[in-house]
Amino acid sequence: MSLVIVLAVALTLPATMLLIAKATGGGGNVPPHRPEGPCDIYAAGGSPCVAAHSSTRALYAAYNGPLYQVMRQSDGKTLDIGVVQPSATDAGGYADAAAQDAFCANTYCWITTLYDQSGHGNNLTQAPRGPAGIPMVMGGFNNLPVADWAPITIMGHKAYGVFIAPGMGLRNDNPHGTAVDDQAEGQYWVVNGHHYNGGGCFDYGNGEIDSRDDGEGTMETTYFGNATPWYHGPPPGPWIMTDQENNLVGCVTTNGTKDCDLPIITWRFVTATADGEPHHWRSMGGDAQTGELKIMFDGPRVSKRYDPMRKQGAILMGNGGDNSNGSDGTVYEAAMTAAGTFPTQETQQKVQANVVAAKYDVPRLSLTPRSAIDTPPGLQTFSPNSAQDTTVTFRNTTGVPVTAVKLSISVHAGWTSVVSGASETSKTFAGPVAPGTSVSATFKVTSGPVAFNGDLVGNAAWTTDGVIQSETTTEKVRNVSPIKINEFAVIPTDSFIELYNAGDSDVDLSRWTLTEHPTAQPIFSSIKFPDGTKLKAKGFYLLGLANSGLVVPAQKGDSTLYVRNTSGMSVGDTIEIDTGSDVETRRIASIRTAAGVSTTLWQPLPDGPVITIPVGSTRVPYTGGGGGFGGGGGFAVEVGQKLGLGYGASFPAVDNTIENYEVVTVTAVDKPGTQTYLAQDAKAGDTTIKVRNVRDIAVGDKINLDIDSVSHGMETITVTAVNTQDGGGGRGGEPGTLVIAAPLKFNHANNLPFSVRGTGISFQPATTFAHSSNEPLLPLGAGITLDSPLSSGHAINAVVRDAAVSSAGYQGPPAPDQWFGGPALANAGSMVLRDASGLVVDSLNYGGIVDPWASEGYQGPTSGLFS
Repeated sequence: MSLVIVLAVALTLPATMLLIAKATGGGGNVPPHRPEGPCDIYAAGGSPCVAAHSSTRALYAAYNGPLYQVMRQSDGKTLDIGVVQPSATDAGGYADAAAQDAFCANTYCWITTLYDQSGHGNNLTQAPRGPAGIPMVMGGFNNLPVADWAPITIMGHKAYGVFIAPGMGLRNDNPHGTAVDDQAEGQYWVVNGHHYNGGGCFDYGNGEIDSRDDGEGTMETTYFGNATPWYHGPPPGPWIMTDQENNLVGCVTTNGTKDCDLPIITWRFVTATADGEPHHWRSMGGDAQTGELKIMFDGPRVSKRYDPMRKQGAILMGNGGDNSNGSDGTVYEAAMTAAGTFPTQETQQKVQANVVAAKYDVPRLSLTPRSAIDTPPGLQTFSPNSAQDTTVTFRNTTGVPVTAVKLSISVHAGWTSVVSGASETSKTFAGPVAPGTSVSATFKVTSGPVAFNGDLVGNAAWTTDGVIQSETTTEKVRNVSPIKINEFAVIPTDSFIELYNAGDSDVDLSRWTLTEHPTAQPIFSSIKFPDGTKLKAKGFYLLGLANSGLVVPAQKGDSTLYVRNTSGMSVGDTIEIDTGSDVETRRIASIRTAAGVSTTLWQPLPDGPVITIPVGSTRVPYTGGGGGFGGGGGFAVEVGQKLGLGYGASFPAVDNTIENYEVVTVTAVDKPGTQTYLAQDAKAGDTTIKVRNVRDIAVGDKINLDIDSVSHGMETITVTAVNTQDGGGGRGGEPGTLVIAAPLKFNHANNLPFSVRGTGISFQPATTFAHSSNEPLLPLGAGITLDSPLSSGHAINAVVRDAAVSSAGYQGPPAPDQWFGGPALANAGSMVLRDASGLVVDSLNYGGIVDPWASEGYQGPTSGLFS
């Protein structure tokens, strides 16, 4: 091959691909060629991929970059999971699941990034908040997928899919090269046909760049599920359809109904496509393990409201255009074709043949409690020196008979595992195991005396054509004292948490902690059990929420406390600050105001979604009174008031950091951040643009417009004047015209969303810490004053208890064993009980899957939420 030819070929491949020409002599083992991928097929058919996402395999024959990134809970470190390279007997091309297993051993991992293999940089990361979503993580971010919840077999090897439970989602609101407006595009994905619900909306594809519902035709994605409020197939579903905003669309009807003649999908693995072009769209679907795709619908757009389409080009996975995230589903691979391309049916059939050739199959190995083989919880909890029956199941997914299948379980030091009713540590099945059949062995697993959080490891070895092969699988285990979070109540005058000792001996709770995590809020503190606390066998321990608590730490010498609640308090009342040996008693000298409703540091969309305010700043952008998650709906702060600025978060946002507040004094309250839209088309060369709401836009504001795509371009404009006399109207607010400093470089479409940071809140002193988007901004109120200064400092959420108050906090009976000051129990959240060494003893989610790892196991199907 000449150098000229090598360079010519290389220029047609994404930058992340490597093409290596190597001169070789005769003889030696030559690795088999890497198989072509779906995006090679799209490129050959004239519809190259602009986004290519998969956690299971390379979607190009030449792709050698990372598939996805995982972050582990234990230390916050990350690892890129790449592609297995060819060997003498293996063409490679599938995900390196073994690297994930090793990195994530004995802890949990999240998928933080699903890399774009196309070279356009359209990586998917943690989805930012949107108005229709269930706010989960700090400020409303979606939860990240747990990395090992969807094991499968592909190309004869273990890999993991992207498991989506309600509240999870990945997204890119600042894409490159995707279709916008009425431009043609194609999309496909491979999903789990048995993991779905009726929640909105399990989608992949083209969505809004501001994570909001921007009207009919502003998105075009694949959809899988059994939602019925819009177009749908016959019950019970699920069906292969599309999401075109304000409509899940499986067909177009002329009889006034939304009943579609769609097949009910029963396949374990499903391939589905969604292709659109001016005046026309088509969806196809099929069994990802065999056969061809079938037409689901091929015809005109739904109505004039969808023709022309007004697509914006964002890329979403697992949620809707407006971040509606009540869905269940699992994605294995997915891709979008470049703007202006419409894959032919022939091309899509070739992609389907490629998917079938990848040999998707169920996981080869499973490890479950014997009592829950069909519905594995994903977690077994032992008490020290206890035994449970655990089953290892091997399913032959090789396609040929195998022999000498040997099953065993690897355990932690001090544990034992033997075949139930025997003394052997493994069981071997000598005879052949036919393709598609299973063998199982149950083991008596006895835990050791030492507390432990980690993994049980199931092992299988077998022989195929004289070659010994092996695989492992894991199951999370806890070996801990049998203390359970038994009961709790979320009632203003009866908020409590009760623990129960299910064991036969007393348990020392000294220095244990209970972390209560309300949805959308960061974690600030944990309830700490004092030294000497004992919980008797079969006994209960009651934690009662005090009528108030500190919202920021109090320092030695302070005579003003900033508190969560002042309702029911009176001047002269005696109060207790903190508990146990740290308690101080004071009288209330004056009562002013409790802390207000928090809002969040501004999250800009489509740019962003995270901005960082550096150390030394005296101003922060903020979410206005109507738009904050975890608050914001009643946010108000005045000049002279104290404001708590949250700090300590990291991105992506997960529950492995502790947040704190620094306190400042407000010196000015100016315009909040805002999201609005163009009110009419703006043409290259224009020096004014009409927008739908100029209320919070000021002279000097810089605005990023549009995305980088065909016939579109991203540019930053500077506002030189704001005119409210002649706007385009619509969607409320104050329509107006913006005069900009320089002529536009590109055309921009009516309804294009954009964000403005606003002039923000000013304060003194300057910040000591950095602050980032979605961290809380808490008006502290004026607090209560004490009859004498504090003798020592007290932590955030320390108890502030007025025994005379009967309108707030736990009232009993019975009296609690211990008071806690906050956070107040919310309508949704999680609780995690840890022993003195930090090991998790018990955990739960309530009202939503706020911290998915804390309720390990299969999370669907559920009823979901619609917006």
